[in-house]
Amino acid sequence: MTNYFDAYNWDTMLNAHTPVHYDISKYFNILCPRDDYPTFLDRYIALPVMQRLAGVGLLCGTDWTPLYRNRFYYSRLDHSKGVALIVWHFTHNKAQTIAGLLHDISTPVFSHVSDFRKGDALTQTATEEPTARIIRGDAELGRLLAEDGLRPEEVEDYHIYPIADNEIPQLSADRLEYMFPSGMALDGSWTMEEIRRCYNDLVILKNENGDDELGFRTLEVAELYCEHFCMIGHILQLNENKLTLHMLGQIMNMAEKAGVVSENDFMTLSEKEVMGKLDTVVECPQSGPIETTVNHETTKSSAVVSIRPSDYSTTVLARMYKTFRTMTKIEHTNQPLPEDQYFCVNLKVKHRYINPLVVVECPQNGCIETTVKSKRLSEVSEKACRIIEDFKTFSDTAYGCVKLI
Repeated sequence: MTNYFDAYNWDTMLNAHTPVHYDISKYFNILCPRDDYPTFLDRYIALPVMQRLAGVGLLCGTDWTPLYRNRFYYSRLDHSKGVALIVWHFTHNKAQTIAGLLHDISTPVFSHVSDFRKGDALTQTATEEPTARIIRGDAELGRLLAEDGLRPEEVEDYHIYPIADNEIPQLSADRLEYMFPSGMALDGSWTMEEIRRCYNDLVILKNENGDDELGFRTLEVAELYCEHFCMIGHILQLNENKLTLHMLGQIMNMAEKAGVVSENDFMTLSEKEVMGKLDTVVECPQSGPIETTVNHETTKSSAVVSIRPSDYSTTVLARMYKTFRTMTKIEHTNQPLPEDQYFCVNLKVKHRYINPLVVVECPQNGCIETTVKSKRLSEVSEKACRIIEDFKTFSDTAYGCVKLI
């Protein structure tokens, strides 16, 4: 039997959906209606330590290369707010909500590219290490926590709250939030009505370990969500994504070694400012983020690249950076291509998929969520079972390579 995902290559995935305009304010209103908005969050969001995340993209540096066709920019600050709104909506617990807001406070520019820089492509957790130190070290944040009667240990590790975070393939606020805007921005695969339908079907259930976990009331909606999530996760396991994140990580390592940027820059500057530093030392035909022109017919890079051999130095950093900023396709191969002409990757990366809980039996009408019987979707849906297993067993070619300029 062929793998479900064999038919979905890079171009198929990114060209499958007609470009539309997304109103993120409407999206946030789905996560938490305005009449229930936790206004105490605004004081935390306004802190400089949080505002820094406005310059860090959720999509791991992919806004800076035309290999992607990202439909809009979504920051780690947007993501952090979204996680907090989800946690508040389901718990109305201030400590858990603030922990959700602060969970990415230690994320450097280009997000998980930092994990690739440090050889952590498989778990992608290296960026979380300084979280507690940053929270405890920020005086303004500490003052707000004290005013709200909270201790740092109540908000510095969102992993202790299962609604905020848990292990794959369970569903959590963090995982729920990042896949909605990822699907909207990467390939336009989520509509607002689908998001609303899936989100409004969620309840808190007890999983097989007796822990709280978000799950679905309705089998059909759970299948819809699972398929969407796995399809977006498929984009993140293709060689194009592996190459992009690893290549940008290597570029940043070389730039740091060359003194173009410092480790401190990754935690204090925006992505635009870091890229600006590269632009000052590498003459590149593309400056600024890759912007997309969206209409009802097509989405394409607005960057027009004119390449002349005399524009380029012979340094490895220059070749890598210019390639990253102009590449529009890669080659899928079973063997590495000549390293003096190509940049190639052969990596195992984190699998991002969900096998959510779904209600299968309710003892009585009007029963509360803690009394219902639920199972993993794959146990009750052949369709979901196949999608999940094929996602986990899909294999791209051994190597992804791009020809260096």
